[in-house]
Formats: sequence, structure tokens, C-alpha cells
Amino acid sequence: MLLADDHRLVAEGLKSLLSPDFELVGVVEDGRALIESAKKLHPDVIVADITMPHLNGIDALVQLKRDDKRVRVVFLTMHPEVAYARRALEAGASGYVLKHSAPAELIAAIRAALDGRSYVSPAVAGDVLRVRDGKPDQASDPVASLTPRQREILQLLVEGRSAKEIGATLTVSARTVEFHKYQMMERLNLHTSAELVHFALKHGIAEI
Repeated sequence: MLLADDHRLVAEGLKSLLSPDFELVGVVEDGRALIESAKKLHPDVIVADITMPHLNGIDALVQLKRDDKRVRVVFLTMHPEVAYARRALEAGASGYVLKHSAPAELIAAIRAALDGRSYVSPAVAGDVLRVRDGKPDQASDPVASLTPRQREILQLLVEGRSAKEIGATLTVSARTVEFHKYQMMERLNLHTSAELVHFALKHGIAEI
């Protein structure tokens, strides 16, 4: 098992909770490290937060699934909103557990993932089922209107990276980064960089 959480106290608590039942192969603190470690260590299951530096958990999962459809990720998150759960499950998550849930829920979710099943915290499961057959649109979930690459760029912008730095990280030109930025603003009907940052923080794409 691989743990991904940028809060060390949370990660240490998870290690203590899960070590008796599961073999831990590593702990990482951001989305990019999660991708690198998962490709190197091939864990049976990954327990990850959604909001992490450099790349959030959902977008990290999208990238991991491109390389290996068998990747199993259980999200342990503070976000009870159905939009987050739906985005996580659509990305291929095996589980969605709220951080204030009983520890037994997380263990149940991990065991379900290992058995090839899905688990969603009862607190949000009803809402997820109600919207399961609906298609996300910009009105109900504006994040759905952005591409994975745009969300990736947006998170790095919020974290204070310049277009040149983002381009170097993603192996694209600074001009391409700026193009994506203005395309996002147009798509979301936003007029300033500050509004774009506020959108990213409000919808959990990034945190400061």
C-alpha cells in the first residue's frame, strides 16, 4: 500500500492505523510524487488525499489510469460535496471515504478495492447514486468543462509558478501555458487571474 497525504500528522496516523493489517511500501506528500512512486513501487492499493500540492489526487489518478487501468485508489478526503465524489469515481477511484468517518470505513474501503469492488462513505453515497446517471456539465460542475491538462496548469498557477516554470515542468512552451490559461478564463466566463485563482480554490483544484 502507498499513502499520499501532504499533512504529516495525518500520514503518521494512517500508518499506525493501517500497519497491523496492510504492508506499507511508501508515503508521499504531493501528486507528482504519487505518480512517480506508484509507477516504481506498483502498490496493490493507494490511499490518497484529493487536495495535495503540485497535482491534486484526482488528476494524479487520471494520469495513473492512462498507464495502468488496474491501479486502485481509495480517496480519504475532507470534501463531502457530491461533485468531488463524482469526479473521483469518474476518474476511476475504487473508494471515497470522508476523513471524519470511523477508521473501520477506511479499512472496509481498502479491502473492497483489493477485491475489485468500490466503496463510498454512506454519508455521500446517496447523493452520488442520485446523480450517477447524470452527465456533468458546466452548470452543475464547472470543473468538468476543463481538461486534465488545464486543471494541471491551473493548480500550478495557483501555487505561484510562472508560465515559464509550468512549461518546464510539463514540457510545453510558456506560450502554450498562457493559451490554456486564457482558454480556461473564457470557458468559465472569468475576467481576471484573481478570479481564476478563486475558482480553483473554491472547487478544490488547489489550495494555498
